[in-house]
Amino acid sequence: MLMNGKVNFRNPLGVEPIFAWVGENLDRLAMGAMIAGAIVAVMLALRWVGHRMVEGDPDCHHWRGILGRVFAKTSIWFMVAAALDIIASYAAMPAKLARLADILFIIASALQAAIWAREIIIGVVRSRVGEDPGASTLGNAMVIIRVLVSVAVFAIALIVILDNLGVNVTALVAGLGIGGIAIGLAAQGIFSDLFAALSIVFDRPFRRGEMIRYDNTTGTVERIGLKTTRLRSLTGEQVVMANTKLLEREIHNLALATSRRIAAPFGLTLETGIDKLDRVAELGEKAATSVKGCKFVRCVLVSLGPTSLNFELVYDDRATDNNKLAENRSAILFNFLESLTAEGIQLAVSPSATAPSVPAVQP
Repeated sequence: MLMNGKVNFRNPLGVEPIFAWVGENLDRLAMGAMIAGAIVAVMLALRWVGHRMVEGDPDCHHWRGILGRVFAKTSIWFMVAAALDIIASYAAMPAKLARLADILFIIASALQAAIWAREIIIGVVRSRVGEDPGASTLGNAMVIIRVLVSVAVFAIALIVILDNLGVNVTALVAGLGIGGIAIGLAAQGIFSDLFAALSIVFDRPFRRGEMIRYDNTTGTVERIGLKTTRLRSLTGEQVVMANTKLLEREIHNLALATSRRIAAPFGLTLETGIDKLDRVAELGEKAATSVKGCKFVRCVLVSLGPTSLNFELVYDDRATDNNKLAENRSAILFNFLESLTAEGIQLAVSPSATAPSVPAVQP
């Protein structure tokens, strides 16, 4: 600074007023610094605890891992901004410095809230996907989901920041709304299948490796994608179904059945005596219980045909594998046929003797 043609080295930046202000507000500054330091210490402790919680559950399978990631993502610059704002609230700072502290805290808190929200949302999605590794290709799509969530939460944070800074965000919100509607209409099918895939992950009507039936299709779930679900049918071909269309159907999860109810119709000749008909139910029960895991339900006469007496043998099988079901069915029918032959009871050819292609599920 020039004074009478000479440089004043004593106060080149005018710092004496600052020193005077500090001296006048020393008690308030000390109180604010103590409170700010305590709050920062608590946040640092929570951040350390968060890192330890993440180490115990790195894949966020449980809420412990999710909360740990939230605590661990508490940033230093947010702590600094919070401390400055606390000090400014206790000390009578000049208006410009107080406003600057408020602006820094608004920006820091909005961005930090966006980071916390992103970690909670991503953590919840990851926990649903990660509990069954490889069960869904959504696990490989976490990058896409993270980008979409990040864009959404940081866009909201930006609007909050601008609104608190006095900027009129009405036009911006309207523009974002119109743009979002346009994108949503253009990619309506993609987004509907994506949300259907998320519904499958969260609601879990079925998982990879489980056998399901919908309409006339029965197969094992091989892959749950962002748009389609792929099944391997009983006849060997791969069935591809859009997630939205699949959830619109009535789905039978055969893998969750405690047992499978099997119905085996057969017919006896009209010449079969009444005394032998009384033995049919006993022979059916003996054949059904001869195989481990099978429980006899009934063996009764269901109809009178022009050339046969039509019966039905019904039993429950705890096996869920189709090959095992077929083996048990074959063993039961062989034992039943052997018992009928030993009793001199003859089978008749009947249209009702056709075996069902798909066993019914025990309710």
